[in-house]
Amino acid sequence: MSEKKIRGGSLIARALRDKGIENVFTLSGGFCNPALEGLMECQIDVINCPHEQIAGHLADGHTRITRKPTVCLVGPEGFANAVPSMMEAWGERSPVIFITGSSSLRRQGAGGFKEIDDVKIAEPLTKYSASITDGNRIREFVDKAYLIATNGYPGAVHLSVPVDIMFSSFPENAGLEERPFSQSKKIKNIAWPDPNQMSEVLKLASNSKKPMLIGGHGVWWSGSEKKLEAAGQNLNIPIFNVPYHQKLLGEEAKSYMGLADIHQYPPSKFAFDESDLILMVGTRLDNQMNFGNPPLFPKSTKIVCINGSHEEIELNRAADINMLCDPGVFLDTLSKLKVNNKWNLDSKWIEQNILEKKKWIDKSLKDLEKETIEAKKNGGKIHPLQLALDVQDAMKDNDWLVIDGGNTHFWSEIAINIAGHKGKKLGGILHPGTFSMLGVGVPFALSAKNLNPKSNVVLISGDGAFLSGGLSIEAAFQEKKPIVVVIDNNGGLDCISQQQERLFESGKHFATDFRDIPFHKIFEGFGGHGELVLKREELAPALKRALASGKTACVNVKAKGVISPIVAAVSNKRDKASIE
Repeated sequence: MSEKKIRGGSLIARALRDKGIENVFTLSGGFCNPALEGLMECQIDVINCPHEQIAGHLADGHTRITRKPTVCLVGPEGFANAVPSMMEAWGERSPVIFITGSSSLRRQGAGGFKEIDDVKIAEPLTKYSASITDGNRIREFVDKAYLIATNGYPGAVHLSVPVDIMFSSFPENAGLEERPFSQSKKIKNIAWPDPNQMSEVLKLASNSKKPMLIGGHGVWWSGSEKKLEAAGQNLNIPIFNVPYHQKLLGEEAKSYMGLADIHQYPPSKFAFDESDLILMVGTRLDNQMNFGNPPLFPKSTKIVCINGSHEEIELNRAADINMLCDPGVFLDTLSKLKVNNKWNLDSKWIEQNILEKKKWIDKSLKDLEKETIEAKKNGGKIHPLQLALDVQDAMKDNDWLVIDGGNTHFWSEIAINIAGHKGKKLGGILHPGTFSMLGVGVPFALSAKNLNPKSNVVLISGDGAFLSGGLSIEAAFQEKKPIVVVIDNNGGLDCISQQQERLFESGKHFATDFRDIPFHKIFEGFGGHGELVLKREELAPALKRALASGKTACVNVKAKGVISPIVAAVSNKRDKASIE
Protein backbone atom coordinates (compact mmCIF):
# COMPACT_ATOMS: atom_id res chain seq x y z
CA MET A 1 0.00 0.00 0.00
CA SER A 2 1.29 3.49 -0.89
CA GLU A 3 2.73 5.60 1.92
CA LYS A 4 1.33 8.81 0.44
CA LYS A 5 -1.98 9.82 1.99
CA ILE A 6 -4.77 12.06 0.70
CA ARG A 7 -8.04 13.25 2.17
CA GLY A 8 -11.20 11.23 1.73
CA GLY A 9 -12.62 13.93 -0.49
CA SER A 10 -9.69 13.58 -2.89
CA LEU A 11 -10.18 9.81 -2.92
CA ILE A 12 -13.81 10.36 -3.92
CA ALA A 13 -12.70 12.68 -6.74
CA ARG A 14 -10.23 10.09 -8.05
CA ALA A 15 -12.86 7.36 -7.88
CA LEU A 16 -15.23 9.54 -9.91
CA ARG A 17 -12.50 10.31 -12.45
CA ASP A 18 -11.88 6.56 -12.90
CA LYS A 19 -15.57 6.18 -13.83
CA GLY A 20 -15.30 8.87 -16.48
CA ILE A 21 -17.34 11.47 -14.57
CA GLU A 22 -16.84 14.83 -16.30
CA ASN A 23 -19.29 17.14 -14.54
CA VAL A 24 -20.07 17.93 -10.91
CA PHE A 25 -22.69 20.39 -9.69
CA THR A 26 -22.47 21.78 -6.19
CA LEU A 27 -23.09 24.51 -3.68
CA SER A 28 -19.61 25.02 -2.26
CA GLY A 29 -20.05 24.48 1.46
CA GLY A 30 -17.19 23.94 3.89
CA PHE A 31 -17.90 20.22 3.97
CA CYS A 32 -17.21 19.97 0.23
CA ASN A 33 -13.72 21.50 0.32
CA PRO A 34 -11.65 18.25 0.37
CA ALA A 35 -13.70 16.89 -2.55
CA LEU A 36 -13.45 20.21 -4.42
CA GLU A 37 -9.67 20.15 -4.02
CA GLY A 38 -9.61 16.65 -5.44
CA LEU A 39 -11.96 17.56 -8.30
CA MET A 40 -9.72 20.52 -9.16
CA GLU A 41 -6.65 18.24 -9.24
CA CYS A 42 -8.52 15.69 -11.38
CA GLN A 43 -9.64 18.49 -13.75
CA ILE A 44 -13.29 17.55 -13.43
CA ASP A 45 -15.60 20.43 -14.40
CA VAL A 46 -17.46 21.92 -11.41
CA ILE A 47 -20.38 24.35 -11.56
CA ASN A 48 -21.23 26.19 -8.35
CA CYS A 49 -24.94 26.85 -7.87
CA PRO A 50 -26.97 29.25 -5.70
CA HIS A 51 -28.98 26.42 -4.11
CA GLU A 52 -28.61 22.68 -3.59
CA GLN A 53 -31.89 21.89 -5.33
CA ILE A 54 -30.62 23.75 -8.39
CA ALA A 55 -27.37 21.77 -8.28
CA GLY A 56 -29.43 18.57 -8.36
CA HIS A 57 -31.64 19.76 -11.22
CA LEU A 58 -28.59 20.86 -13.22
CA ALA A 59 -27.00 17.46 -12.74
CA ASP A 60 -30.27 15.81 -13.77
CA GLY A 61 -30.72 18.01 -16.85
CA HIS A 62 -27.15 17.41 -17.96
CA THR A 63 -27.57 13.66 -17.48
CA ARG A 64 -30.86 13.52 -19.38
CA ILE A 65 -29.29 15.15 -22.43
CA THR A 66 -25.95 13.32 -22.46
CA ARG A 67 -27.14 10.03 -20.95
CA LYS A 68 -23.92 10.07 -18.92
CA PRO A 69 -23.92 10.07 -15.10
CA THR A 70 -23.12 13.33 -13.35
CA VAL A 71 -22.63 14.20 -9.68
CA CYS A 72 -24.52 16.48 -7.31
CA LEU A 73 -22.21 17.27 -4.36
CA VAL A 74 -23.66 19.07 -1.31
CA GLY A 75 -23.01 19.37 2.41
CA PRO A 76 -25.01 17.99 5.35
CA GLU A 77 -27.32 21.01 5.54
CA GLY A 78 -27.79 20.85 1.77
CA PHE A 79 -29.09 17.30 1.75
CA ALA A 80 -32.67 18.34 2.57
CA ASN A 81 -32.55 21.04 -0.11
CA ALA A 82 -31.39 18.49 -2.68
CA VAL A 83 -34.20 16.00 -1.96
CA PRO A 84 -36.68 17.50 -4.49
CA SER A 85 -34.12 17.19 -7.28
CA MET A 86 -33.42 13.62 -6.14
CA MET A 87 -37.13 12.89 -6.49
CA GLU A 88 -37.29 14.45 -9.97
CA ALA A 89 -34.26 12.45 -11.16
CA TRP A 90 -35.68 9.25 -9.68
CA GLY A 91 -38.97 9.72 -11.55
CA GLU A 92 -37.18 9.98 -14.89
CA ARG A 93 -34.63 7.24 -14.13
CA SER A 94 -31.80 9.73 -14.47
CA PRO A 95 -28.48 8.23 -13.18
CA VAL A 96 -27.35 11.17 -11.06
CA ILE A 97 -24.91 10.33 -8.26
CA PHE A 98 -25.85 12.37 -5.19
CA ILE A 99 -22.92 12.71 -2.76
CA THR A 100 -24.00 14.44 0.42
CA GLY A 101 -22.35 15.18 3.74
CA SER A 102 -23.34 13.79 7.11
CA SER A 103 -22.27 14.24 10.71
CA SER A 104 -19.19 12.55 12.15
CA LEU A 105 -19.22 8.76 11.90
CA ARG A 106 -17.53 8.28 15.26
CA ARG A 107 -20.30 10.24 17.00
CA GLN A 108 -23.21 8.87 14.97
CA GLY A 109 -26.42 8.66 16.96
CA ALA A 110 -25.21 11.07 19.62
CA GLY A 111 -26.72 14.25 18.20
CA GLY A 112 -23.83 15.26 15.96
CA PHE A 113 -23.63 18.48 13.98
CA LYS A 114 -26.63 18.60 11.57
CA GLU A 115 -27.24 14.88 12.09
CA ILE A 116 -30.20 13.29 10.30
CA ASP A 117 -30.73 9.82 8.90
CA ASP A 118 -30.10 10.92 5.33
CA VAL A 119 -29.58 7.35 4.09
CA LYS A 120 -33.09 6.32 5.14
CA ILE A 121 -34.64 9.50 3.72
CA ALA A 122 -32.99 8.96 0.34
CA GLU A 123 -33.78 5.23 0.12
CA PRO A 124 -37.25 5.49 -1.46
CA LEU A 125 -36.01 8.13 -3.91
CA THR A 126 -32.96 6.29 -5.25
CA LYS A 127 -31.87 2.89 -6.49
CA TYR A 128 -29.19 2.76 -3.82
CA SER A 129 -28.53 4.79 -0.68
CA ALA A 130 -25.61 4.06 1.64
CA SER A 131 -23.18 5.68 4.07
CA ILE A 132 -19.45 5.31 3.47
CA THR A 133 -18.40 3.71 6.73
CA ASP A 134 -14.66 3.30 6.07
CA GLY A 135 -12.41 5.66 4.14
CA ASN A 136 -10.37 2.73 2.84
CA ARG A 137 -13.54 1.50 1.08
CA ILE A 138 -14.37 4.78 -0.71
CA ARG A 139 -13.56 3.35 -4.15
CA GLU A 140 -15.71 0.29 -3.39
CA PHE A 141 -18.73 2.42 -2.48
CA VAL A 142 -18.33 4.67 -5.53
CA ASP A 143 -17.90 1.62 -7.78
CA LYS A 144 -21.06 -0.01 -6.43
CA ALA A 145 -23.08 3.21 -6.68
CA TYR A 146 -21.98 3.74 -10.29
CA LEU A 147 -22.81 0.16 -11.30
CA ILE A 148 -26.28 0.36 -9.78
CA ALA A 149 -26.93 3.81 -11.29
CA THR A 150 -26.08 2.71 -14.83
CA ASN A 151 -27.19 -0.92 -15.07
CA GLY A 152 -30.68 -2.36 -15.51
CA TYR A 153 -32.93 0.65 -15.67
CA PRO A 154 -30.65 3.54 -14.71
CA GLY A 155 -31.51 5.78 -11.81
CA ALA A 156 -30.29 8.14 -9.13
CA VAL A 157 -28.09 6.82 -6.30
CA HIS A 158 -26.99 8.40 -3.02
CA LEU A 159 -23.78 8.22 -1.03
CA SER A 160 -23.62 9.81 2.42
CA VAL A 161 -20.10 10.82 3.44
CA PRO A 162 -19.45 11.46 7.15
CA VAL A 163 -17.46 14.61 7.74
CA ASP A 164 -14.61 12.77 9.47
CA ILE A 165 -14.18 10.48 6.46
CA MET A 166 -14.30 13.44 4.07
CA PHE A 167 -11.50 15.26 5.92
CA SER A 168 -9.39 12.36 7.23
CA SER A 169 -6.40 11.03 5.26
CA PHE A 170 -6.10 7.59 3.68
CA PRO A 171 -3.55 5.87 1.41
CA GLU A 172 -3.97 7.20 -2.13
CA ASN A 173 -4.29 3.68 -3.55
CA ALA A 174 -6.75 2.51 -0.87
CA GLY A 175 -9.10 -0.06 -2.34
CA LEU A 176 -6.86 -0.96 -5.27
CA GLU A 177 -5.19 -3.89 -3.50
CA GLU A 178 -8.37 -6.00 -3.90
CA ARG A 179 -10.43 -7.00 -6.91
CA PRO A 180 -11.49 -5.37 -9.05
CA PHE A 181 -7.96 -3.98 -9.47
CA SER A 182 -9.18 -1.67 -12.25
CA GLN A 183 -11.82 0.86 -11.18
CA SER A 184 -12.59 2.12 -14.70
CA LYS A 185 -16.19 1.96 -15.91
CA LYS A 186 -17.27 -1.31 -17.47
CA ILE A 187 -19.57 -2.20 -20.34
CA LYS A 188 -23.21 -1.88 -19.37
CA ASN A 189 -25.10 -5.16 -18.97
CA ILE A 190 -27.96 -5.65 -21.44
CA ALA A 191 -31.00 -7.89 -20.88
CA TRP A 192 -31.52 -10.51 -23.60
CA PRO A 193 -34.98 -12.04 -24.16
CA ASP A 194 -36.10 -15.61 -23.74
CA PRO A 195 -36.24 -16.94 -27.37
CA ASN A 196 -39.60 -18.66 -26.88
CA GLN A 197 -41.19 -15.55 -25.43
CA MET A 198 -39.74 -13.37 -28.18
CA SER A 199 -41.22 -15.73 -30.79
CA GLU A 200 -44.62 -15.45 -29.11
CA VAL A 201 -44.48 -11.64 -29.16
CA LEU A 202 -43.30 -11.50 -32.78
CA LYS A 203 -46.14 -13.84 -33.82
CA LEU A 204 -48.66 -11.54 -32.12
CA ALA A 205 -47.15 -8.55 -33.89
CA SER A 206 -47.13 -10.26 -37.29
CA ASN A 207 -50.83 -11.14 -36.99
CA SER A 208 -51.84 -7.70 -35.75
CA LYS A 209 -53.90 -5.42 -37.99
CA LYS A 210 -53.82 -2.29 -35.81
CA PRO A 211 -50.72 -2.27 -33.59
CA MET A 212 -49.43 0.67 -31.55
CA LEU A 213 -45.93 1.37 -30.23
CA ILE A 214 -45.76 3.35 -26.98
CA GLY A 215 -42.27 4.39 -25.90
CA GLY A 216 -41.13 5.50 -22.46
CA HIS A 217 -37.94 6.42 -20.63
CA GLY A 218 -36.45 2.95 -21.12
CA VAL A 219 -36.12 3.70 -24.83
CA TRP A 220 -34.20 6.90 -24.10
CA TRP A 221 -31.79 5.47 -21.55
CA SER A 222 -31.00 2.51 -23.81
CA GLY A 223 -30.24 4.93 -26.66
CA SER A 224 -32.89 3.34 -28.84
CA GLU A 225 -35.04 6.24 -29.99
CA LYS A 226 -33.80 5.99 -33.61
CA LYS A 227 -34.61 2.28 -33.59
CA LEU A 228 -38.10 3.11 -32.33
CA GLU A 229 -38.56 5.57 -35.20
CA ALA A 230 -37.23 3.04 -37.72
CA ALA A 231 -39.57 0.31 -36.48
CA GLY A 232 -42.60 2.57 -36.78
CA GLN A 233 -41.55 3.88 -40.18
CA ASN A 234 -40.64 0.51 -41.72
CA LEU A 235 -43.59 -1.41 -40.31
CA ASN A 236 -46.30 1.29 -40.58
CA ILE A 237 -46.92 1.30 -36.82
CA PRO A 238 -48.01 4.60 -35.20
CA ILE A 239 -45.71 5.64 -32.34
CA PHE A 240 -46.74 7.42 -29.15
CA ASN A 241 -44.74 8.86 -26.24
CA VAL A 242 -45.73 8.30 -22.62
CA PRO A 243 -46.61 11.71 -21.10
CA TYR A 244 -44.02 13.46 -18.88
CA HIS A 245 -41.21 11.09 -19.84
CA GLN A 246 -38.26 12.11 -21.98
CA LYS A 247 -39.22 13.27 -25.47
CA LEU A 248 -38.16 10.42 -27.76
CA LEU A 249 -38.89 11.68 -31.28
CA GLY A 250 -39.42 15.00 -33.00
CA GLU A 251 -42.89 15.66 -34.34
CA GLU A 252 -41.43 15.72 -37.86
CA ALA A 253 -40.94 11.92 -37.66
CA LYS A 254 -43.67 10.53 -39.93
CA SER A 255 -44.53 7.58 -37.69
CA TYR A 256 -44.69 9.68 -34.51
CA MET A 257 -48.23 10.73 -33.60
CA GLY A 258 -47.94 12.42 -30.21
CA LEU A 259 -48.48 11.74 -26.54
CA ALA A 260 -50.30 8.60 -25.41
CA ASP A 261 -52.73 10.91 -23.61
CA ILE A 262 -56.35 11.29 -24.70
CA HIS A 263 -56.51 14.79 -23.16
CA GLN A 264 -53.30 16.42 -24.38
CA TYR A 265 -53.47 14.52 -27.66
CA PRO A 266 -57.12 13.51 -28.31
CA PRO A 267 -56.37 11.50 -31.49
CA SER A 268 -54.67 8.91 -29.29
CA LYS A 269 -58.17 7.89 -28.15
CA PHE A 270 -58.90 6.76 -31.70
CA ALA A 271 -55.70 4.71 -31.73
CA PHE A 272 -56.37 3.11 -28.34
CA ASP A 273 -60.00 2.32 -29.16
CA GLU A 274 -59.20 0.75 -32.55
CA SER A 275 -55.98 -1.06 -31.61
CA ASP A 276 -55.67 -4.83 -31.35
CA LEU A 277 -52.08 -4.87 -30.00
CA ILE A 278 -50.18 -2.34 -27.92
CA LEU A 279 -46.43 -2.75 -27.58
CA MET A 280 -45.25 -0.81 -24.52
CA VAL A 281 -41.48 -0.40 -24.85
CA GLY A 282 -39.48 0.83 -21.87
CA THR A 283 -42.46 2.09 -19.92
CA ARG A 284 -44.88 1.06 -17.22
CA LEU A 285 -48.60 0.59 -16.71
CA ASP A 286 -48.92 3.23 -14.01
CA ASN A 287 -51.50 5.94 -13.32
CA GLN A 288 -50.72 7.69 -16.60
CA MET A 289 -51.64 4.52 -18.46
CA ASN A 290 -54.69 3.83 -16.24
CA PHE A 291 -52.81 0.79 -14.94
CA GLY A 292 -53.54 -0.98 -18.23
CA ASN A 293 -57.30 -0.95 -17.67
CA PRO A 294 -60.38 0.08 -19.65
CA PRO A 295 -61.57 2.51 -20.79
CA LEU A 296 -58.07 3.61 -21.93
CA PHE A 297 -57.05 0.09 -22.97
CA PRO A 298 -59.93 -1.88 -24.55
CA LYS A 299 -60.52 -5.35 -23.10
CA SER A 300 -60.02 -6.89 -26.54
CA THR A 301 -56.58 -5.33 -27.02
CA LYS A 302 -53.47 -7.36 -26.19
CA ILE A 303 -50.87 -5.50 -24.09
CA VAL A 304 -47.22 -6.49 -24.30
CA CYS A 305 -44.66 -4.73 -22.07
CA ILE A 306 -40.99 -4.89 -23.01
CA ASN A 307 -38.59 -3.68 -20.32
CA GLY A 308 -34.84 -3.75 -19.93
CA SER A 309 -34.97 -4.47 -16.21
CA HIS A 310 -37.02 -6.59 -13.83
CA GLU A 311 -37.58 -3.41 -11.75
CA GLU A 312 -40.11 -2.17 -14.30
CA ILE A 313 -41.66 -5.55 -15.07
CA GLU A 314 -42.85 -5.70 -11.47
CA LEU A 315 -44.96 -2.62 -12.22
CA ASN A 316 -46.49 -4.09 -15.37
CA ARG A 317 -48.38 -7.04 -13.92
CA ALA A 318 -51.54 -6.02 -15.81
CA ALA A 319 -49.90 -6.78 -19.17
CA ASP A 320 -50.84 -9.90 -21.12
CA ILE A 321 -47.14 -10.53 -21.72
CA ASN A 322 -44.15 -9.13 -19.84
CA MET A 323 -40.81 -9.61 -21.56
CA LEU A 324 -37.40 -8.86 -20.07
CA CYS A 325 -35.46 -7.44 -22.99
CA ASP A 326 -33.34 -4.42 -23.80
CA PRO A 327 -35.55 -2.01 -25.81
CA GLY A 328 -32.95 -1.71 -28.58
CA VAL A 329 -32.68 -5.48 -28.97
CA PHE A 330 -36.46 -5.81 -29.21
CA LEU A 331 -36.88 -2.97 -31.72
CA ASP A 332 -34.10 -4.38 -33.94
CA THR A 333 -35.73 -7.81 -33.87
CA LEU A 334 -39.17 -6.36 -34.58
CA SER A 335 -37.85 -4.42 -37.59
CA LYS A 336 -36.34 -7.60 -39.07
CA LEU A 337 -39.82 -9.07 -39.55
CA LYS A 338 -40.21 -7.08 -42.74
CA VAL A 339 -36.77 -8.01 -44.02
CA ASN A 340 -37.62 -11.67 -43.39
CA ASN A 341 -40.96 -11.31 -45.22
CA LYS A 342 -42.99 -11.91 -42.06
CA TRP A 343 -44.72 -8.52 -42.03
CA ASN A 344 -47.75 -7.74 -44.18
CA LEU A 345 -49.26 -4.62 -42.58
CA ASP A 346 -49.98 -1.97 -45.21
CA SER A 347 -50.06 1.80 -44.64
CA LYS A 348 -53.85 2.10 -44.15
CA TRP A 349 -53.73 1.97 -40.32
CA ILE A 350 -50.98 4.56 -39.92
CA GLU A 351 -52.60 6.81 -42.52
CA GLN A 352 -55.84 6.72 -40.50
CA ASN A 353 -53.88 7.93 -37.47
CA ILE A 354 -52.20 10.67 -39.50
CA LEU A 355 -55.63 11.81 -40.73
CA GLU A 356 -57.03 11.89 -37.19
CA LYS A 357 -54.05 14.00 -36.15
CA LYS A 358 -54.60 16.44 -39.02
CA LYS A 359 -58.32 16.80 -38.21
CA TRP A 360 -57.51 17.57 -34.56
CA ILE A 361 -54.81 20.10 -35.46
CA ASP A 362 -57.02 21.86 -38.01
CA LYS A 363 -59.85 22.15 -35.48
CA SER A 364 -57.50 23.30 -32.70
CA LEU A 365 -56.02 26.04 -34.87
CA LYS A 366 -59.45 27.14 -36.09
CA ASP A 367 -60.75 27.41 -32.51
CA LEU A 368 -57.60 29.23 -31.44
CA GLU A 369 -57.88 31.71 -34.29
CA LYS A 370 -61.39 32.66 -33.14
CA GLU A 371 -60.08 33.10 -29.59
CA THR A 372 -57.14 35.23 -30.76
CA ILE A 373 -59.28 37.47 -32.98
CA GLU A 374 -61.74 38.00 -30.12
CA ALA A 375 -58.89 38.85 -27.70
CA LYS A 376 -57.45 41.42 -30.13
CA LYS A 377 -60.86 42.99 -30.64
CA ASN A 378 -61.61 43.26 -26.93
CA GLY A 379 -58.11 43.95 -25.66
CA GLY A 380 -57.89 40.50 -24.08
CA LYS A 381 -54.72 38.66 -23.09
CA ILE A 382 -52.97 36.05 -25.20
CA HIS A 383 -54.07 32.42 -24.90
CA PRO A 384 -51.30 30.16 -23.48
CA LEU A 385 -51.54 27.87 -26.51
CA GLN A 386 -51.06 30.83 -28.83
CA LEU A 387 -48.16 31.99 -26.65
CA ALA A 388 -46.43 28.62 -26.97
CA LEU A 389 -46.98 28.50 -30.74
CA ASP A 390 -45.63 32.02 -31.23
CA VAL A 391 -42.54 31.23 -29.18
CA GLN A 392 -41.77 28.24 -31.39
CA ASP A 393 -42.29 30.39 -34.49
CA ALA A 394 -39.41 32.58 -33.31
CA MET A 395 -37.07 29.59 -32.83
CA LYS A 396 -34.67 27.99 -35.32
CA ASP A 397 -34.32 24.31 -36.18
CA ASN A 398 -31.51 23.49 -33.75
CA ASP A 399 -32.77 25.64 -30.87
CA TRP A 400 -33.76 24.00 -27.59
CA LEU A 401 -37.15 24.44 -25.94
CA VAL A 402 -37.61 23.91 -22.19
CA ILE A 403 -41.00 23.90 -20.46
CA ASP A 404 -41.84 24.38 -16.78
CA GLY A 405 -45.15 24.77 -15.01
CA GLY A 406 -48.61 23.28 -14.64
CA ASN A 407 -51.03 24.48 -17.30
CA THR A 408 -48.06 26.14 -19.04
CA HIS A 409 -46.43 22.73 -19.46
CA PHE A 410 -49.59 21.09 -20.78
CA TRP A 411 -50.46 23.83 -23.28
CA SER A 412 -46.86 23.89 -24.48
CA GLU A 413 -46.94 20.12 -25.09
CA ILE A 414 -50.03 20.59 -27.25
CA ALA A 415 -48.29 23.42 -29.11
CA ILE A 416 -45.25 21.21 -29.79
CA ASN A 417 -47.51 18.61 -31.42
CA ILE A 418 -49.23 21.23 -33.57
CA ALA A 419 -46.06 23.09 -34.59
CA GLY A 420 -44.25 19.85 -35.39
CA HIS A 421 -47.05 18.73 -37.67
CA LYS A 422 -46.66 22.05 -39.50
CA GLY A 423 -42.96 21.29 -40.08
CA LYS A 424 -41.29 22.87 -37.04
CA LYS A 425 -38.07 21.16 -35.97
CA LEU A 426 -36.27 21.76 -32.69
CA GLY A 427 -32.83 20.72 -31.48
CA GLY A 428 -34.29 19.27 -28.31
CA ILE A 429 -37.00 19.51 -25.68
CA LEU A 430 -36.80 19.24 -21.88
CA HIS A 431 -39.63 19.36 -19.36
CA PRO A 432 -40.56 18.14 -15.86
CA GLY A 433 -40.78 14.38 -15.44
CA THR A 434 -43.20 12.01 -13.76
CA PHE A 435 -43.67 14.14 -10.65
CA SER A 436 -44.26 17.43 -12.55
CA MET A 437 -41.76 19.14 -10.27
CA LEU A 438 -42.01 22.93 -10.57
CA GLY A 439 -38.76 24.90 -10.67
CA VAL A 440 -36.77 22.65 -13.01
CA GLY A 441 -37.02 25.04 -15.95
CA VAL A 442 -34.05 27.36 -15.41
CA PRO A 443 -31.55 24.60 -14.49
CA PHE A 444 -32.75 22.41 -17.37
CA ALA A 445 -32.41 25.37 -19.76
CA LEU A 446 -28.92 26.04 -18.45
CA SER A 447 -28.05 22.36 -18.96
CA ALA A 448 -29.21 22.59 -22.57
CA LYS A 449 -27.14 25.74 -23.09
CA ASN A 450 -24.04 24.21 -21.48
CA LEU A 451 -24.19 21.33 -23.96
CA ASN A 452 -25.38 23.36 -26.98
CA PRO A 453 -23.58 26.70 -26.67
CA LYS A 454 -24.23 27.73 -30.29
CA SER A 455 -27.99 27.14 -30.07
CA ASN A 456 -30.62 29.42 -28.61
CA VAL A 457 -32.30 27.98 -25.54
CA VAL A 458 -35.78 29.24 -24.73
CA LEU A 459 -37.67 28.40 -21.55
CA ILE A 460 -41.44 28.84 -21.36
CA SER A 461 -42.21 29.00 -17.64
CA GLY A 462 -45.37 29.60 -15.69
CA ASP A 463 -45.10 32.41 -13.17
CA GLY A 464 -45.57 29.97 -10.30
CA ALA A 465 -42.91 27.65 -11.68
CA PHE A 466 -40.46 30.53 -12.01
CA LEU A 467 -41.08 31.56 -8.43
CA SER A 468 -40.25 27.99 -7.40
CA GLY A 469 -36.72 28.07 -8.79
CA GLY A 470 -36.22 31.28 -10.71
CA LEU A 471 -33.39 32.76 -8.66
CA SER A 472 -31.25 29.99 -10.07
CA ILE A 473 -31.07 32.31 -13.09
CA GLU A 474 -27.98 33.72 -11.36
CA ALA A 475 -26.15 30.57 -12.49
CA ALA A 476 -26.80 31.53 -16.13
CA PHE A 477 -25.23 34.94 -15.50
CA GLN A 478 -22.37 33.48 -13.46
CA GLU A 479 -21.52 30.89 -16.13
CA LYS A 480 -22.06 33.40 -18.97
CA LYS A 481 -24.56 31.07 -20.67
CA PRO A 482 -27.41 33.29 -21.93
CA ILE A 483 -30.89 31.79 -22.10
CA VAL A 484 -34.26 33.40 -22.86
CA VAL A 485 -37.06 32.94 -20.34
CA VAL A 486 -40.64 33.56 -21.48
CA ILE A 487 -42.96 33.91 -18.50
CA ASP A 488 -46.54 32.76 -19.07
CA ASN A 489 -47.74 35.28 -16.49
CA ASN A 490 -51.37 34.66 -15.60
CA GLY A 491 -51.08 36.16 -12.12
CA GLY A 492 -51.18 33.07 -9.93
CA LEU A 493 -51.17 29.32 -9.60
CA ASP A 494 -53.59 29.00 -12.49
CA CYS A 495 -53.46 25.22 -12.66
CA ILE A 496 -54.74 25.11 -9.06
CA SER A 497 -57.13 28.07 -9.17
CA GLN A 498 -58.88 26.63 -12.24
CA GLN A 499 -59.39 23.36 -10.39
CA GLN A 500 -60.73 25.21 -7.35
CA GLU A 501 -63.29 27.09 -9.44
CA ARG A 502 -64.67 23.75 -10.61
CA LEU A 503 -64.46 22.04 -7.24
CA PHE A 504 -65.51 24.71 -4.72
CA GLU A 505 -69.22 25.23 -4.20
CA SER A 506 -68.72 29.01 -4.42
CA GLY A 507 -67.12 28.73 -7.87
CA LYS A 508 -64.24 30.91 -6.64
CA HIS A 509 -60.54 30.25 -6.11
CA PHE A 510 -58.59 30.84 -2.93
CA ALA A 511 -54.93 31.41 -1.89
CA THR A 512 -53.61 31.07 -5.44
CA ASP A 513 -53.16 34.68 -6.64
CA PHE A 514 -49.86 36.55 -7.03
CA ARG A 515 -49.30 40.28 -7.04
CA ASP A 516 -48.22 41.92 -10.30
CA ILE A 517 -44.61 40.72 -10.33
CA PRO A 518 -42.23 42.54 -12.73
CA PHE A 519 -40.20 39.46 -13.69
CA HIS A 520 -38.49 41.34 -16.54
CA LYS A 521 -37.13 43.90 -14.07
CA ILE A 522 -35.51 41.10 -12.05
CA PHE A 523 -33.47 40.13 -15.11
CA GLU A 524 -32.50 43.74 -15.74
CA GLY A 525 -31.30 43.95 -12.15
CA PHE A 526 -29.06 40.93 -12.70
CA GLY A 527 -27.57 42.63 -15.78
CA GLY A 528 -29.73 40.97 -18.41
CA HIS A 529 -32.41 41.98 -20.89
CA GLY A 530 -36.07 42.31 -19.93
CA GLU A 531 -39.33 43.24 -21.64
CA LEU A 532 -43.00 43.33 -20.70
CA VAL A 533 -45.53 42.11 -23.29
CA LEU A 534 -49.19 43.05 -22.92
CA LYS A 535 -50.53 42.14 -26.38
CA ARG A 536 -49.90 39.29 -28.79
CA GLU A 537 -48.58 41.58 -31.53
CA GLU A 538 -45.82 42.70 -29.17
CA LEU A 539 -44.55 39.16 -28.53
CA ALA A 540 -42.69 38.34 -31.76
CA PRO A 541 -40.65 41.60 -31.82
CA ALA A 542 -39.85 41.21 -28.10
CA LEU A 543 -38.64 37.65 -28.65
CA LYS A 544 -36.50 38.77 -31.56
CA ARG A 545 -34.84 41.47 -29.44
CA ALA A 546 -34.33 39.06 -26.52
CA LEU A 547 -32.65 36.46 -28.74
CA ALA A 548 -30.51 39.11 -30.42
CA SER A 549 -29.41 40.71 -27.14
CA GLY A 550 -26.86 38.01 -26.39
CA LYS A 551 -27.88 38.31 -22.75
CA THR A 552 -29.88 36.17 -20.40
CA ALA A 553 -33.28 37.66 -21.05
CA CYS A 554 -36.87 37.65 -19.84
CA VAL A 555 -39.99 38.27 -21.90
CA ASN A 556 -42.73 38.74 -19.31
CA VAL A 557 -46.03 38.02 -21.09
CA LYS A 558 -49.36 38.89 -19.49
CA ALA A 559 -51.34 35.83 -20.54
CA LYS A 560 -54.88 34.60 -20.13
CA GLY A 561 -55.51 31.92 -17.53
CA VAL A 562 -57.01 28.95 -19.38
CA ILE A 563 -57.41 25.49 -17.91
CA SER A 564 -55.70 22.82 -19.99
CA PRO A 565 -57.67 19.76 -21.17
CA ILE A 566 -55.79 17.37 -18.89
CA VAL A 567 -56.23 19.54 -15.78
CA ALA A 568 -59.94 19.90 -16.60
CA ALA A 569 -60.22 16.11 -16.88
CA VAL A 570 -58.37 15.56 -13.61
CA SER A 571 -60.55 18.14 -11.85
CA ASN A 572 -63.69 16.43 -13.10
CA LYS A 573 -62.38 13.04 -12.00
CA ARG A 574 -61.52 14.28 -8.50
CA ASP A 575 -64.88 15.99 -8.16
CA LYS A 576 -66.64 12.69 -8.82
CA ALA A 577 -64.29 10.59 -6.68
CA SER A 578 -65.22 9.46 -3.20
CA ILE A 579 -62.82 8.88 -0.32
CA GLU A 580 -65.53 8.30 2.24
